[in-house]
Amino acid sequence: MKLWLCFFMAAACAGMYFLYRQGIAVSKSIRAVLFAFQPSKGADRATLDSCTGWTRHVGRFHRSGTYEFTFDSQLSKGDVDVILLDREKQQLLRLDRQSPTGSVEIDGKNKYYLLWEFKGATGKCELRW
Repeated sequence: MKLWLCFFMAAACAGMYFLYRQGIAVSKSIRAVLFAFQPSKGADRATLDSCTGWTRHVGRFHRSGTYEFTFDSQLSKGDVDVILLDREKQQLLRLDRQSPTGSVEIDGKNKYYLLWEFKGATGKCELRW
């Protein structure tokens, strides 16, 4: 019975790692009344209420080229920053309400991360590329 449980736990961990590598699973440290985060192929969306913390996931960029990023925030209070990191977790681009657009050269063979930082934010926001 214990061998079956060990196999199940190993399969669950491998499954979560696969989902994280594909950009579907998200790591986060959030304190919020409401937090709904939806990563997708060409955009990320978040609905928040009194949200403080961060979330990070692998960006799904399958082709090489220059990507245009647009950050649309409809916040009633607080701030949200979105940071694009390379595989060494070095910042390539930072977007917020003051700087809502930017472009960066992406190599489709490399791994990139999208890091969202929430500071007492309430409202909705979206990142498109």
